[in-house]
Amino acid sequence: MTTPTSGPIGVAVHWRPAVLVIGLCWLIVVFDGYDLIVYGTTIPALLKEPGWNLTPAEAGNVGSLAFAGMLVGALSAGNLADRLGRRRTILACVTWFTLFTGLCGVAPNAEVFGLLRFVAGIGLGGLVPSANALAAEFVPARFRSVGATVMMSGVPIGGALAALVGIPVLPALGWEALYLFAFVGFVLVAALARWLPESAAWLRSKDRADEARTVEARYGLSVAEDARDAAPEFRPALSSLLRPPFLPATLLFGLATVATLFAWYGLGTWLPKLTASEPRFDLGSDPLTYLLALNLGAVAGSAVTAWAATRIGPLRSAVIGAACAAVGLASLVTYPSSILVVYGALILAGVGTHGTQCLIISAIAGHYPPILRGTALGFALGAGRIGAVIAPTMAGRLLEGGYGVSSNFLLFAGASALSAVLLVATYRLSRPARTAEPLGDLVH
Repeated sequence: MTTPTSGPIGVAVHWRPAVLVIGLCWLIVVFDGYDLIVYGTTIPALLKEPGWNLTPAEAGNVGSLAFAGMLVGALSAGNLADRLGRRRTILACVTWFTLFTGLCGVAPNAEVFGLLRFVAGIGLGGLVPSANALAAEFVPARFRSVGATVMMSGVPIGGALAALVGIPVLPALGWEALYLFAFVGFVLVAALARWLPESAAWLRSKDRADEARTVEARYGLSVAEDARDAAPEFRPALSSLLRPPFLPATLLFGLATVATLFAWYGLGTWLPKLTASEPRFDLGSDPLTYLLALNLGAVAGSAVTAWAATRIGPLRSAVIGAACAAVGLASLVTYPSSILVVYGALILAGVGTHGTQCLIISAIAGHYPPILRGTALGFALGAGRIGAVIAPTMAGRLLEGGYGVSSNFLLFAGASALSAVLLVATYRLSRPARTAEPLGDLVH
């Protein structure tokens, strides 16, 4: 039962818990994780699909298409959110990727399937930044880092869901059912349309202060004094990041994100196929359980790395995480005879890839002045999508070239090791953000 609350100009509004908004945004990220990982669960079946004649290299290209679409979506999401607002942008993106991911289940051939994956990726690319930004407004400032960690956990939880659904569904109903399952997202669209509010910050930026106050009253939000009067939104130039004192950190953070997302999304795409095609990984378990271990490790990594960051800082924690991933993945080249050792190595990989990326985001947020923080995060994550795009294709070409399963694990281990080296360099060479930097010296 809701309680009337005083809104603007004395109008009563019905109170709702802010956790409702956070929960809805988290579910959005879970669906995002499902969509990104579901392709990896179906690669072995797609390679055997009659009439498609997919080769490993072609399957890698198809896997890259979703990430290429995400890059396109991420580049356009900011302008879309500015025009439509975060609420309508989120609704449009969830509807978009739900529709086109579901249609993958009825694709008649590989070409149409790949096109649908690319188009679905556009919706995904614009979705997560908007959902994270909206959720952050409903989390108290002192819990914002915890809220960000919880939000990021939705990606591997969605991936784990894809693996869990795939284990019974693939042999019983075929790969098509895993994509048709995405139509459940329309239930989420209905829930979002009913309960998701607009961003109060966006409303203020559009001179709709009364509506902003209604949202704040309804969800019990406190508003900083400097946010009560909307000011023209300032957009710092990217060139501010590409000159001293921020140039070294900007380049290093970007390259570390490329390497980390290369390993994370490459594994997410190819792990079931790699373990299914290598008899030495046939240790009495479904290959999809290996993907489940990777994603559960990533979920655990979100918590472990958040704890570590509060003790020794995000950059040093990220170095340790990336090194753990490199060691875990390299150990798989020895083809352990114990399934527990394999699970342990993949859990380490999950901690050290997804967990490391969470720490990189935290380090970026702490390194730059507030005026440059959003631009810095956008640059690093945008650059990182390059790693996500090329990883599935490169791994597929190694398999088709006859280099074997071990070449893929060494490739991903090498990417994690490179990330660790880059993060060490970042820690040693970059300087803390100068929050008192004059605005005119930061932007031109």
